Amino acid sequence: MPINFYKLIVSRFLYVFAMQMQTVILGWQMYVLSGSAYLLGFVGLAEAVPALGLALFAGYYVDHRKPLPIYFGILFLSFFSACQMFLAEGEDNGLSLHLKIGALFLSSICTGIARAFAHPTIYTLVPGIVPRDKLPKAAAISASTMQVARISGPAAGGLLFGVIGISNTAALVAGALVLSMIAAYTITLSPPAAENLTSTEAFKDRLMAGAKYVFRHPILFPALTLDMVSVFMGGVTALLPIYASDILMVGANGMGLLRSAPAVGAAVVGMLLIFLPLKKNAGRFLLLAVAGFGCSILVFAFSTNFILSLIALAFSGAFDSVSVVVRSSAIQLCSPDGLRGRISSVNSMFIGSSNELGEFESGMLAGMFGAVSAACIGGIACLMTVTYMTLYFPHLRRLDISTLKQDNSD
Repeated sequence: MPINFYKLIVSRFLYVFAMQMQTVILGWQMYVLSGSAYLLGFVGLAEAVPALGLALFAGYYVDHRKPLPIYFGILFLSFFSACQMFLAEGEDNGLSLHLKIGALFLSSICTGIARAFAHPTIYTLVPGIVPRDKLPKAAAISASTMQVARISGPAAGGLLFGVIGISNTAALVAGALVLSMIAAYTITLSPPAAENLTSTEAFKDRLMAGAKYVFRHPILFPALTLDMVSVFMGGVTALLPIYASDILMVGANGMGLLRSAPAVGAAVVGMLLIFLPLKKNAGRFLLLAVAGFGCSILVFAFSTNFILSLIALAFSGAFDSVSVVVRSSAIQLCSPDGLRGRISSVNSMFIGSSNELGEFESGMLAGMFGAVSAACIGGIACLMTVTYMTLYFPHLRRLDISTLKQDNSD
């Protein structure tokens, strides 16, 4: 693999590591300050609104600009978000409770803006520095490395702020982002803009081109929809502070481990997929993995044992890793060069819907019915979704990654 790819991986690792630490700290502090499941949901919504609202424009912008400078901007905005969280969580800064909560929401909004541009930028950068025949391997390496960041980030966030305090841990988040910027600065190959700004096509048509491509594609649309609906309903991230505090009784350190558990399973499977790539029967593996994800969430929902909860979440991450690698490979191989940014922005909208809006949905259901009922409803909905997609989307069921590669090479 090219050296510039590994430089990008190091930068992205530090970025994801920092953002995962920040999410744990921010979610825990919000619950400590407010004691409200509803506000945990609204924190996810504060990040989701700009991430989703700006996604299409972000994809259009990335397709018409050099992606590497945009990536620097993403890192800088994330650094600003971390600094905002640091100021909000200082114990002796004189801020009122309402101002601290408001600052946490502002930090989430900045993170959402950065995320709107992050997905299309990365999906455009990687094919610009990695040969086409190595893209599936690059997707597996990237997925497994990011899962390691998702393991270590929450664990570090949960453990460190229990030892050195919230403010010092927030300062470490900012420091990790500085190192990420330094790693990105060493990348020597800057891919050009994918499309010429002088195109005579109407702006609206250019803006929506990625969405039209995805919605008409027999593989991408059902694959992204499956991921969106299953994780939207089955995700339990927003419920972890409640489980850690009120059900499992393990506190902030335990919450960090709970937050890391899915990434542990995902990293293990991601590493296996580097050496045992899914090509033939990828669609069947994808559907079985989503079904396994739903079953894992159901086990977690009813568990009152900390170890069993960790195992269930680890399996949920392992199953989700299969979905991530298959989806990423399909997007990279199916996307025309001039539409990569816009297609990946649609992908980010699906991901944003499933993650941040899923946190909002979980918080609302937990506020109305309790955390256990909210998690249970999500697991059942996930299983219903995969059953429907299996029956009514045969192209997804027959997905073969090696065929996608060959078709795109013709």
